[in-house]
Amino acid sequence: MVLNKCVGLAITTTTSTFISSSTSSLLLFSSSLSSKLPLSLCKPNPITLPITRKPISLYNSPMNILNKLGFGFKPTPDPASMENSSIAQGPDDDVPAPGQLFAQFGAGCFWGVELAFQRVPGVTKTEVGYSQGFLHNPSYEDVCTGTTNHNEVVRVQYDPKECSFETLLDAFWARHDPTTLNRQGNDVGTQYRSGMYFYTPEQEKAAQESLERQQKLLNRKIVTEILPAKKFYRAEEYHQQYLAKGGRFGFKQSTEKGCNDPIRCYG
Repeated sequence: MVLNKCVGLAITTTTSTFISSSTSSLLLFSSSLSSKLPLSLCKPNPITLPITRKPISLYNSPMNILNKLGFGFKPTPDPASMENSSIAQGPDDDVPAPGQLFAQFGAGCFWGVELAFQRVPGVTKTEVGYSQGFLHNPSYEDVCTGTTNHNEVVRVQYDPKECSFETLLDAFWARHDPTTLNRQGNDVGTQYRSGMYFYTPEQEKAAQESLERQQKLLNRKIVTEILPAKKFYRAEEYHQQYLAKGGRFGFKQSTEKGCNDPIRCYG
């Protein structure tokens, strides 16, 4: 910009001189004027522009209620994560103990659901975890964002000689309200949805028939999903048998088989 001003000044001065003088005088005057002009007008000093960088923020925005309800923004999966997604969407490759079978159930916060199944005679082991999502090795915090599609589930190991799958289904229906979408009481989010996840065709058939019988008893539509069991990710250790161990307040609740004590689910 300064150089342009310098050139403009030289041209203006030369033009004025041409009108009042001869050509030789013009050239002489222009040369003289040019030599007397400050150097800064013809050769601008270099300008150093400030370097700005976008600040890096470690702030994570609060969880959006739409995400919790399953209607929020879902980020487009990174192609590099597709392999991990296929693992998460793959079958549960864990093996139950000899002579035992697995089943998975989602019915709200998994603390209370686990305790309900712990009390069922013939159930030999329970674990809480995450399943049906797209993220490999999710954490509790990941699941709570509402963007991974995981459900909080209880994986039940049971002895079919002592406990039928239908008995597990009865405990499942008794524990929650299967007509509320992505919600159980005050717990709201896709991770609290109602779901039965089968390992065998026999379990699938029994689950579907049980749902149809249960629907006849209710005046609202059941929203329970019935899907093949997928990769089971065991939840953090502090979630395991949470209510049996007493939870945050240390009030242990009975896991005795056949116990009918009310289940108090607290954080």
